[in-house]
Amino acid sequence: MAIPPFSFLFIIFATLLFPLSYSIPFIVLHGIGDQCSNRGVKTFTEELISYSGVKGYCVEVGNGSWDSWFLPLSEQTNIVCEKVKQMKELEGGYNIVGLSQGNLIGRGVVEFCEGGPPIKNFISLAGPHAGTASVPLCGSGIFCILADSLIKGPVYSDYIQEHLAPSGYLKLPNAIPDYLEKCRFLPVLNNEIPAKRNCTYKERFSSLQNLVLIMFEQDTVLIPRETSWFGYYPDGEFDPVLPPQETQLYIEDWIGLRTLDEAGRVQFISVPGKHLGISVEDMKKHVVPYLKDGSSAEVKNSKAGSSRMRKIIPEKTQ
Repeated sequence: MAIPPFSFLFIIFATLLFPLSYSIPFIVLHGIGDQCSNRGVKTFTEELISYSGVKGYCVEVGNGSWDSWFLPLSEQTNIVCEKVKQMKELEGGYNIVGLSQGNLIGRGVVEFCEGGPPIKNFISLAGPHAGTASVPLCGSGIFCILADSLIKGPVYSDYIQEHLAPSGYLKLPNAIPDYLEKCRFLPVLNNEIPAKRNCTYKERFSSLQNLVLIMFEQDTVLIPRETSWFGYYPDGEFDPVLPPQETQLYIEDWIGLRTLDEAGRVQFISVPGKHLGISVEDMKKHVVPYLKDGSSAEVKNSKAGSSRMRKIIPEKTQ
């Protein structure tokens, strides 16, 4: 019987002593008015793959830009839920990288998706997690004319809720009763309705290994920008902006944000830049470490930035 070469024995011995780290794939969920084939999102996804060395996929909803505006977020969430369940690459678990509105779809997948593969880390860039007090500007394209006409209507009416995606997370501080009663997506996602709180949503959200919340310091698309951290206005007021720890969502732990934070699994990160204008250095520092392997990453908050910006969203939506 031949004796295995020393190099072969060494590899086996080293593998037993130092198991190879397992890198799980990630998905990117783009923001409103965008699509996976657009240069900004495509480049962003490719750079994350290159910098992390793991597989990544941009998951599209319908035809992209159009559906991001006009398909209700509950339907967008269902589409992504079914897609991730069908992706064999994600069977062992995956991470989510959300861009703006895409974060709400991602959280919908975390909380609502039955039978989907496990989600480990959630990295949120400029997510309107606590809502926004203003619908994002669309621009001058043909479908923007339709969007702008809808925006001028009663945002909590059945028609607008069914035909304008951002109406599902428009939270007007001076219309909270209407918001809780008629807004169809965010009040459910954030477990805000007292008689309808779902402990399963909280259990699923608080099971994340890491939640990374990135806020852009010059963000004028999200009103207020602190919604990226779950910060928001008090009910009935447009001032001041409450930090996340002073909101009822956090204090009463409706979705498990407080549970995650007290366990040291939430990173509140502030970076220079306009909405989604992240630098390569900040991308490498605050996003990539959570994609590299299956273990928990530890990244300290930093305001250090760079002039080398990556513009992820179309110019017209800024």
